[in-house]
Amino acid sequence: MTTKHEPYYVPAQSAWPIIGAVGLFLIAFGAGSYVQQLNTQQSSGGYILTAGIAVILFMIFGWFRTVIHESMAGLYSSQMDRSFRQGMSWFIFSEVMFFAAFFGALLYARMIAVPWLGGASNNAMTHEVLWPTFEAVWPLVTTPDGTKTEAMGWTGLPLYNTIILLTSSVTLHFAHVSLEKGKRTALTLWLGATILLGLAFLVLQAEEYIHAYQEMGLTLASGVYGNTFFLLTGFHGMHVSLGTVFLLVLFFRVLKGHFTPDKHFAFQAGSWYWHFVDVVWLCLFIFVYVL
Repeated sequence: MTTKHEPYYVPAQSAWPIIGAVGLFLIAFGAGSYVQQLNTQQSSGGYILTAGIAVILFMIFGWFRTVIHESMAGLYSSQMDRSFRQGMSWFIFSEVMFFAAFFGALLYARMIAVPWLGGASNNAMTHEVLWPTFEAVWPLVTTPDGTKTEAMGWTGLPLYNTIILLTSSVTLHFAHVSLEKGKRTALTLWLGATILLGLAFLVLQAEEYIHAYQEMGLTLASGVYGNTFFLLTGFHGMHVSLGTVFLLVLFFRVLKGHFTPDKHFAFQAGSWYWHFVDVVWLCLFIFVYVL
């Protein structure tokens, strides 16, 4: 008696992983060079960083195109669908750990390093030797060289961005429900609204950064507070950018008539990622801006 096995599609060799690796290298090298060259006349780091971002976007759209063609050709079985779900689940889990490391660094600085430098736990001698004028308060708006900056408050642009992202989760949920009910017009409108909200978030975050640099003196060089602030908000902004690209691809697929109420995992994956980004921002808003 022979056992029938469900076919499992094995894709052909592809150059997209190599292209993505090159893009990530250019981003890492360019970002590091750009930060080092902020106070110099050199500017090659910014160009390398921009080239890396362009390569990554090229890779994303190209790889998406390949996967879409394979899916629409009926090459994927239900077993392949389960593999996609597991892969996306592990990817989001890795992103959770990624942000957990940065939140851990923030909490370490606030709860352990700052009190220690302030002379807590019978550490008065180290306090006198390392930084006699140090005050154990957060946020640290005075750097070791005496430079003062301002802390970013939670009202204004940060609050507006929080409302925008939370609203975008609602609109994306309505888009998902519309897809499951076969309401294509409502799906298009709700998904388009989500994309516009994502773009609005990015525009306001850019405005917030300009305000921080030009008017508040809050920069990457503003000690541990400036470092953690731009590290967390910057990486989150990068994830919002990638999520917006993801939603744009889904939007164009919807316009082309892709997805059915019973088969739309790509849309689900985009929803998972966007909701994850929103949850991260909510935690970031509380621990970075409010507390």
